[in-house]
Amino acid sequence: MGKLLAVHLSKNQINIRTSGGRFQKLLTFPAFGSLKSMNPYQQKKRWKYSLLTFALVIASGSLLYTNYLVRNIARSERTRAQVWAMSMKQVLASDDNDFLNYVFAVRDSSTVPAIVTDDRGDILLSRGLDVGKTFIKLAAEGNKKLKYEPAYFESELAYMKKQHEPIKLTVLGTPWFVYYKDSPLLTQLKFFPYIQLSVIAIFLLMAYTAFSSSRKSEQNQVWVGLAKETAHQLGTPISSLMAWIELMKEKYDAEDDTLIAEMENDVKRLEIVADRFSKIGSKPQLEDHKVYEVVKDFVDYFRVRVSKNISFEMRGNPYMQAGLNVPLFDWVLENLLKNAVNAIEGKGLITVEISGNKIKKQVFIDVSDTGKGIPRSKFDTVFQPGYTTRKRGWGLGLSLTKRMVENYHNGQIFVRDSEVGKGTTFRIVLKNTKYDKQTPNR
Repeated sequence: MGKLLAVHLSKNQINIRTSGGRFQKLLTFPAFGSLKSMNPYQQKKRWKYSLLTFALVIASGSLLYTNYLVRNIARSERTRAQVWAMSMKQVLASDDNDFLNYVFAVRDSSTVPAIVTDDRGDILLSRGLDVGKTFIKLAAEGNKKLKYEPAYFESELAYMKKQHEPIKLTVLGTPWFVYYKDSPLLTQLKFFPYIQLSVIAIFLLMAYTAFSSSRKSEQNQVWVGLAKETAHQLGTPISSLMAWIELMKEKYDAEDDTLIAEMENDVKRLEIVADRFSKIGSKPQLEDHKVYEVVKDFVDYFRVRVSKNISFEMRGNPYMQAGLNVPLFDWVLENLLKNAVNAIEGKGLITVEISGNKIKKQVFIDVSDTGKGIPRSKFDTVFQPGYTTRKRGWGLGLSLTKRMVENYHNGQIFVRDSEVGKGTTFRIVLKNTKYDKQTPNR
């Protein structure tokens, strides 16, 4: 094979050059853009579409085959009805004195329900109907007529006229019309695939619900375990950093106080982050806070840590209160503001507005940016784990944000409005809101 000389990395593959001077492609990887597009959410979406397509193929195949059988049986039943009608014609034309017995024998020889009428619409004969008596009006003895349950026969006749064209024949010079309907077997066969598919769909829905609940439970356990382990790992180095900062305060002059103060703020921020992770999975402790003040405090902290080309604007009602876990809610705000900064990509405006509905006891927190926007088809997708449009990142920020708003604050978060190229507005809705006495009516 020769001596290994070099490994060459190209955009989408790895080549190994040997002493023979020949490139041999050993491994081929998708381009990085392709890897980004094949995130877990898209794979999940493809699986859903594939399974849905497969289910539709099965359902369509079952319905088509059943309809094929129904058409064949329907043709067979019409043929039997024609044979029965011709048999009746032969029996009634017979000179045998026991022809009435033959009439009933032929009548009961088929399972296809039928009614025979003359040209005036009077019922002469029936078969396959669930009654003990029938109408009989024989062409040879027109003065004999038995009348039992006329309403039932009239309704059956009307139904048969709608279902199939009659079979016409002439008996002893008199025109007869044979009306018939599908047999019970054919009727059951028509509805069988729909019943079968409904039962299967209910079973699959129950199975999907059970597996989905189990999967969500496992995901929650992973979230909790990862968060608590992260908090544990951060604890020791943060404590060490705090100790080093105290030593720096004692050692360096007052002119370095600003630098040390900013370092201390960031280390305290790390403490808050560790505290956030430690709270994941535990029962949230919500306390009443003025939403405007909590949001403003975090925005003031955040604005000095991003580019000066990005402006921040705060407005809204300063008196509305809500039950908040401040460390976790700051995390929510941080994820939304970071998302807005990434969307702006340089220079722009981020607006945070506090409003609400006093009657419905709700507080609205709208975070708007002048970034690149989100297509309407992606409004729900952005909250899926693993979804991201950036080259770097895990796509967990908005998913975690949604979890903290809904599971820990009993609220809602969604994309209120977005237009590609103009910007996006995320809305947080907090429920069970308490209002300060100074809150104006809205």
